[in-house]
Amino acid sequence: MKKLHLILSFVFLFSSFSLFAQLKIGFVDSDTIMDNLPDVQDTRQKLDQMIRDWQNELRGMESDYKKQKDDFDKSSLIMTDQTRAEAQKKLSELGNKISEFRDKKFGPNGELFQKQDELMKPVQNRIFNAIQEIAADEDLDFVFDRSGDILLLYAKNEYDITAKVLEKLQLE
Repeated sequence: MKKLHLILSFVFLFSSFSLFAQLKIGFVDSDTIMDNLPDVQDTRQKLDQMIRDWQNELRGMESDYKKQKDDFDKSSLIMTDQTRAEAQKKLSELGNKISEFRDKKFGPNGELFQKQDELMKPVQNRIFNAIQEIAADEDLDFVFDRSGDILLLYAKNEYDITAKVLEKLQLE
């Protein structure tokens, strides 16, 4: 409902402005820009390697946990109460350590998201600056990202400045 309201507002805004002046609108496809920019590819490779390393470490921890749990399950009947309690405590601590590692690396405030932000922020700023410069050079009134949340109902391809943004970024 909110998107529909936003779209109707844009349609009303554009139709009322067209009575007074002709608007110039441009759009980009940020997914295409991100897929074709070498800086993004390098950043994605770094992040992918980091993720693989953390996943391997996590798999090792989980494998160790499974082995210890299997050993515990096999021998728990012949353990003393104290030994069984100590083994259960050790398993519980290892399980908590695995959960903490997972949250620390992949959680909502984890290292992965912090690293993504750290590595992608300069690239995003370059893209944003290039879009602003091209929009000013071409005297565009609006530039939309058609790969984002705002739905673009209609756009002529002549207003697509994605290739120009890529060209400008690759020249820098």
